[in-house]
Amino acid sequence: MYDNDTICALATAPGGAIAVIRVSGRQAITYVDGIFSKDILNAGGNTVHHGTILNTNHEVIDEVLSTVFLAPHSYTGEDAVEISCHGSRYIIQEILGLLISQGCRMAEPGEYTQRAFLNGKLDLSQAEAVADLIASTNKATHQMAMSQLRGQFSSQLAALRGQLLKLTSLLELELDFSDHEDLEFAERSELLTLTEEIMLHIRNLTHTFETGQAIKQGIPVAIIGKTNVGKSTLLNRLIHDDRAIVSDIHGTTRDTIEDCIDINGVMFRFIDTAGLRQTTDEIEQIGIERTYSAINRARIVLWLTDTLPTEYELSDMIAHCQGRTLIPIWNKADLKPACHDSAKILNSISKITQRQFIPISAKYGQGIDKLETAIYQAADLPELKENDMIVTNARHYEALMRSQLSLSRVFEGLKANISGDLLAEDLRQALDTLAEITGGQITPQETLKNIFKHFCVGK
Repeated sequence: MYDNDTICALATAPGGAIAVIRVSGRQAITYVDGIFSKDILNAGGNTVHHGTILNTNHEVIDEVLSTVFLAPHSYTGEDAVEISCHGSRYIIQEILGLLISQGCRMAEPGEYTQRAFLNGKLDLSQAEAVADLIASTNKATHQMAMSQLRGQFSSQLAALRGQLLKLTSLLELELDFSDHEDLEFAERSELLTLTEEIMLHIRNLTHTFETGQAIKQGIPVAIIGKTNVGKSTLLNRLIHDDRAIVSDIHGTTRDTIEDCIDINGVMFRFIDTAGLRQTTDEIEQIGIERTYSAINRARIVLWLTDTLPTEYELSDMIAHCQGRTLIPIWNKADLKPACHDSAKILNSISKITQRQFIPISAKYGQGIDKLETAIYQAADLPELKENDMIVTNARHYEALMRSQLSLSRVFEGLKANISGDLLAEDLRQALDTLAEITGGQITPQETLKNIFKHFCVGK
């Protein structure tokens, strides 16, 4: 990073009718003033100015709006100007070229957000949320990113950090003032209870990671069944596109095909698989092996059939789908509606799978709405509220797990009544790993300040 540099870059996607060029740094206002028809050197913060961009020959490049932001009240925490111009590639390049001639340099990828972090406008977890917000493709991922960007995760971590500081302070007092018999410290049982509460809070956060990853990357749904039961037709129907090849020839699908759709604001990643059957074809057999691999990766399994499954097929399917939600589907209902006897068998199978057989026609779209509802319900996602926190970042999850491991050593050490200096080291590790998430750092001065804030040492 070049702290004294003033940077510029296009802040909007190219090709639109309007473009925004962002300039940030100590000389941002001066450099824009040098190419703008209006004087903005003494402009107030959060003000918009109408004028024209002029080249070195004083020719008009474009009629624009320049919005002035004064430090620290900008995205980066620096003086900044945003130039709103027309989206012509020529105009954009001309303006950027003029800014560079004034002394700007082109911003590096992510540099605006990096400056916001370095200037204390965002912590590290909020900075990461900016990327998640840009990449959000549905209501759920947008809501999670907004929650993190608004500091919900940071607030929870700050609360945990406060509890850990209290615990650390008690142990620091025990170590530094243990020769003063008139000082009273918290009982080990109190420390044990406090440690357990913190561990529970961290454990609850880590348990949300699986759900967070599923929402962020798309909940994996495997479509399985025998050859020619309509799996590829169902995939095409669900994603509203001819993504998979459909043929009456058995064994057409020999590899997994994936695509995503949004159902009620949640992204589901559907995996079409090779049909299950006995075969001597080596390539098809590899595809079948990948089908079982897809089942292992899936959270939901759509079991498609157009004939009554045998007892062996049923038990084999349930065995392979252990730990996953199995939704049995009766396809080609337009051609083979379940008769009275088969309906009894299907109902008995539904009791075993704990899911009602859903009759559909993948070809004509019959029953697809009901199937999508069943898929959404099978995801069994918690209802996200504005203040809910779900861990979606693998780096955060790994840091939380390391903090939990350190605290478990503290917990066991307290029960074994080991020396406070050993406990303090594990607590320090727990604090440091939590600090990695937001990019903060726990200093000895902060611990000392906390000691004197909560305890009267001078009695």
